Amino acid sequence: MSSKQTLGKLSPDAIGMLDLPVIPADIIEGYRTLPDLTGMASDAMDELGIVGVILASVLRPVDPTARLVGRALTVKNIAPSHSVPEAVATGVSGLGEIEAHNLAEPGDVLVIQGVDQVSNLGGVSATIGHRQGQIGAIIDGGARDVDQSRDIGYGIWSRSVSPITGKWRVQTVAVNKPVTICGIAVNPGDLVLADEVGVCFIPRERAAEVLERTQRNAAAEAIRVAKIAAGAPVSELMPKKK
Repeated sequence: MSSKQTLGKLSPDAIGMLDLPVIPADIIEGYRTLPDLTGMASDAMDELGIVGVILASVLRPVDPTARLVGRALTVKNIAPSHSVPEAVATGVSGLGEIEAHNLAEPGDVLVIQGVDQVSNLGGVSATIGHRQGQIGAIIDGGARDVDQSRDIGYGIWSRSVSPITGKWRVQTVAVNKPVTICGIAVNPGDLVLADEVGVCFIPRERAAEVLERTQRNAAAEAIRVAKIAAGAPVSELMPKKK
């Protein structure tokens, strides 16, 4: 039984897992050492029939130098039925990612199925997540205060960047339950890879298989690069059939 407790921001049935399944440290480290993170992983996913790659032109990195390898800590947001003036009158924000921050462990990545053109994650919230050990966030929706997130080393990939608060325009309905990010199904605990080229979501149970294929491909590519540098004729640079 988990020792973690929720904060009461959301109803108990809105919270899925309290503890995410573990991804072995050697697998996480194996991905971190890849020279071309999402590119090589994407190739391996193609070869293994896994769909889960999103282009950086769709989910844009706030900091192109940022790089993420971690578990998905999921949040689902929707647009509420009430109007903005009605929400403002209550004084109660509909955002509930604080519940996810509370459950975070070092190395987790916040993955938000969100609302576009408004903020699903602001600077204060990102700072809380960072303090809790999160390394960044993937947001199918808007984010704001991105300079603050960038300054603390909290990488964000988002569909849009907006100054408009989500407090009155977004309703969090689930934490650590399945979400859909740009058409890709993501489960809590799945592996998240992100860099300036794009984002890859890899089912947790296939993370080791994808890494093995990626490392094999990386080794073959290193041999080809060495041949290019050595001046080998183009005829010797043709990729070998698998």
